[in-house]
Amino acid sequence: MTSLFKTEKLKKSYVTGETEIHALKDVTADIPSGELVVMLGPSGSGKSTFLNILGGLDEPTSGKVFFKGNNLANFNNHELTYYRREHVGFVFQAYNLVPSLTALENVALVTEISPQPMDPLQALEIVGLKNRANHFPSQMSGGEQQRVAIARALAKRPEVLLCDEPTGALDSETGIVVLDALMKVNEAFGTTTIIITHNAAIAALAHRVIHFVDGNIHHVHINETRKTPQQIDW
Repeated sequence: MTSLFKTEKLKKSYVTGETEIHALKDVTADIPSGELVVMLGPSGSGKSTFLNILGGLDEPTSGKVFFKGNNLANFNNHELTYYRREHVGFVFQAYNLVPSLTALENVALVTEISPQPMDPLQALEIVGLKNRANHFPSQMSGGEQQRVAIARALAKRPEVLLCDEPTGALDSETGIVVLDALMKVNEAFGTTTIIITHNAAIAALAHRVIHFVDGNIHHVHINETRKTPQQIDW
């Protein structure tokens, strides 16, 4: 299977006052193209830092991080901006929707800067919100707003979706709907989807589960059989 991301001895350190914090310690990983990957680990284990480096939002202190064979660690700011715009869709726990814009208009924002965007209405239809296209965020539930955020990320046809706690603020019933949308995107479009979560039950959805402990990968588990969101025991 073709690798989308590969990292070699990836390190990330922060200095706070007189204290040096090692967020990542020699992380070596391989993430194949087209998989749905779940990253598990306690707070402070390094998974968010790792995700941010994969997305070009942060830079490693040392080591290499390859996207389709290109070392992102060597990219300048302009190249990283291009990489984020052309190849990566982001979904965060905070929905980051523009309150004064409708769902359709929020999704359309990214299509204006994408070379081959999806029709915004089609993106909303994929996440089951075509009938809510003209509603404002204040008129939508948290789960609906999160699905608009997924549609917005999807609309630029990214090769990878990076999702940081996308169900963290949602109840289990709403979380199932959101996860169902993410699985649908992965299966229908082959979009490599990486999800950070504290909920170990979500790991059952993944092709590959990466467990982080103390700034490094503790182990990787491959699921031979996967569950649907509806089969998860929350």
